[in-house]
Amino acid sequence: MSGDKLLHENMLLLLWLLPVLALVYLYAGRMRRRALERFAEAGILGQLRITASPVRRRWKAVLVLVSCAMIVLALARPAWRFKAKTVQRRGRDVVFVLDVSKSMLAEDLGANSASRLHRSKTAIRDCIDVLEGDRVALIAFAGTAAVKCPLTLDYGFFAMMLDGLGVESISRGGTMIGDALRKAVDEVFDDQDREARDIILITDGEDHESLPEEAAKVVGEKGIRLIAIGIGDENEGRPIPVTGKDGQIAYMKYRGERVFSKLDADTLRKMVNATPGGKYLNVATGTLDLGAVYLDLVASAEKKDLESRTIKRREERFQIFLILAFALLCVETVLSDRARGRAVA
Repeated sequence: MSGDKLLHENMLLLLWLLPVLALVYLYAGRMRRRALERFAEAGILGQLRITASPVRRRWKAVLVLVSCAMIVLALARPAWRFKAKTVQRRGRDVVFVLDVSKSMLAEDLGANSASRLHRSKTAIRDCIDVLEGDRVALIAFAGTAAVKCPLTLDYGFFAMMLDGLGVESISRGGTMIGDALRKAVDEVFDDQDREARDIILITDGEDHESLPEEAAKVVGEKGIRLIAIGIGDENEGRPIPVTGKDGQIAYMKYRGERVFSKLDADTLRKMVNATPGGKYLNVATGTLDLGAVYLDLVASAEKKDLESRTIKRREERFQIFLILAFALLCVETVLSDRARGRAVA
């Protein structure tokens, strides 16, 4: 029949065990006959009452062999008849907007701790591991913003683009949060679809006159929810380490004075307050568990249909062979090898 298939054809190799099992039965029968011959030579065979039927024993052996064959066929997973099935993927559109400015190199937990940027990238990567069918996009920003990954369901490609991000990903220095939000609205989201859209902004909040509050208002007007995550020390600034041409670590200076960077939480709070449903999460110098944030705020939110396609799959019928095997073993169990009359095995 066209469309018939064994999904695990290699399991048919187990059928070679059936001749081995048949030989075991033959050997057992031969040993029984030899034992009877010894009794006959000793002259005591006539004194024994032998009620075992060789015919019934053969039938019991055949039932076991056939049931084993049925089990092997079931393991090969026979399937036939294509069945159409519509697969509907639901989720949200989530754009990660990541600050890659040099201030994100600051280490807020001591000289040996990871930088803000490293912690942010790790958090996003952990979040990808728990995604539930959402499309994701990636924007990196500093003095300008660039779309590094458009909306996609290809999490592998997204992760590859994320791993390649660094402070050198954006050539222009500075921190333009407003430009990054406008980039997301204009170049990533489809303005025709205003449902189930989120922007997850990860930054230390130090903006250089890009009008972030006005940009956040536009985000809210478009029906996009803004989740801002502030990372860094809000009370005490930290120096920004830079690597010189000689490979030595130094600290960024401006007019001979060391530059200190701290979290600007006030700006981020004003931004989320300008968007309906906006959330501000002050991670500061604590642990950034973006996976938990996703499960709490994104996965539980209203979703939309992202993709619909019809696929054809063969219907598996291994159950039929398992039922036959079980029935044959039941018959073998209840079938007695005893005969009413005298029979020699």
